Amino acid sequence: MSNTPHTLGEEFPDQLDAIHALKVSDARFAKVLEEYDDVNDQIHRSETRVDMLSEEAESALRRRRLALKDAIAQALSAAK
Repeated sequence: MSNTPHTLGEEFPDQLDAIHALKVSDARFAKVLEEYDDVNDQIHRSETRVDMLSEEAESALRRRRLALKDAIAQALSAAK
C-alpha cells in the first residue's frame, strides 16, 4: 500500500473487491477512480512541499477529492 494518505484502500477498506469489480465493468467509474488518485497525489505532493500550490488551489483540490469520494461511495452503494 502507498504511503500517500487518503488512498482508496484507506477510505473504503471493506469495499476493495467491489471497487475492483466496478472498475473493470464500468469505464466511467474507472475514470472517477483515476481522477481521485490523481487529485489525491497532487494534494499529497503539495502537503509534503514537493509541489508548491497556493492555499486556494490546494483547497479546491481537497473539495474535488471529496466530491470524487462521494461519487465513488454513491456508485458502490448503487452496485449493492
